[in-house]
Amino acid sequence: MYPNISQFVCPLPLRRYPQIVMGHGSGGQMMNELIQHLFAPAFAATAQPAPLSDAAVLDLNGLLAQGGRLAMSADSFVVSPAIFPGGDIGSLAVHGTVNDLAMMGAQPCYLSASFILEEGLPMETLGRIVESMAGAARAAGVRVITGDTKVVERGHGDGLYINTNGVGVIPAGINPAPHRLSPGDLLLVNGTLGDHGVAIMSLRAGLQFETEIVSDSASLNGLTAAMLEVCPDIHAMRDLTRGGLAAAANELAQAADVGLEIDEPAVPVQPAVESACEMLGLDPLHVANEGKLVAVVPAEAAQAVLAVMQSHPLGLHAAIIGQVVTAHPGVVVGRTMIGSQRVIDLPAGELLPRIC
Repeated sequence: MYPNISQFVCPLPLRRYPQIVMGHGSGGQMMNELIQHLFAPAFAATAQPAPLSDAAVLDLNGLLAQGGRLAMSADSFVVSPAIFPGGDIGSLAVHGTVNDLAMMGAQPCYLSASFILEEGLPMETLGRIVESMAGAARAAGVRVITGDTKVVERGHGDGLYINTNGVGVIPAGINPAPHRLSPGDLLLVNGTLGDHGVAIMSLRAGLQFETEIVSDSASLNGLTAAMLEVCPDIHAMRDLTRGGLAAAANELAQAADVGLEIDEPAVPVQPAVESACEMLGLDPLHVANEGKLVAVVPAEAAQAVLAVMQSHPLGLHAAIIGQVVTAHPGVVVGRTMIGSQRVIDLPAGELLPRIC
């Protein structure tokens, strides 16, 4: 059910303005009403009540008691359309920031959320997105503790953009990093690739398939925590966002100066996504995801990690898809279904604009 602004706390100031107007970014009464009656109630369940101040105050002693190091990430979200099959820009902002921290082995703790709103944005749409963002934060176990709101003139913002920062704690003994890749390591993914990018593109292009393609947008911190519990020595993890598996694999190979070989028939791809990619002239390995990762794991631990992934709701279709090799350092090679090989390079240009 979509949020109804008439149900928000003290709804009258918002109902007088069914759309965002410039006054909502003025710093005055209208902006205060927007914060007090829309943002604050939505995010209240994700954070301990505190007076609105210029900054959030973090207890570093309490954070560091959970582990030896802090991780911090920053991200911006400009996806178009803002609401898509399987998610929206609000939940995507949480998932993307949480996943960046999780790839470092961190347990995410805090988020900031800054909104750039365009004059004319329906208040109902904003309410739906904010409620979705708050729900995603609760599900991921993170608190939205600070934020900001700005309004730009009509025609200058495409509805809304969201900027986030995230802070998490890396437990002692956990250190996934690209330079740790070693020949013999195996590559694992947690599920089918290309779902998010194809869901966005099919919506823009008005394409319809027998099976609805929905975004895979999800927070992966619960999955990565389970993986690290059985193998604290995971050598590297990357979420497969812009550029997909191809971009992540190339970044890893170049950072460690090793070769990667990917067994393409082993890479899980939904038939509908594969068909859509053929129709659109795309390679599923280059298409963006928002709930998928690649993990580089010592060979002796790969089966245990795979079993844990497949027992998790976000890893049901996990698979071992390749290995680290000494040959062709810095280059990613794919073995095709017919036994030939091809170089899997970084994507050239922007295949799918505005997907996150």
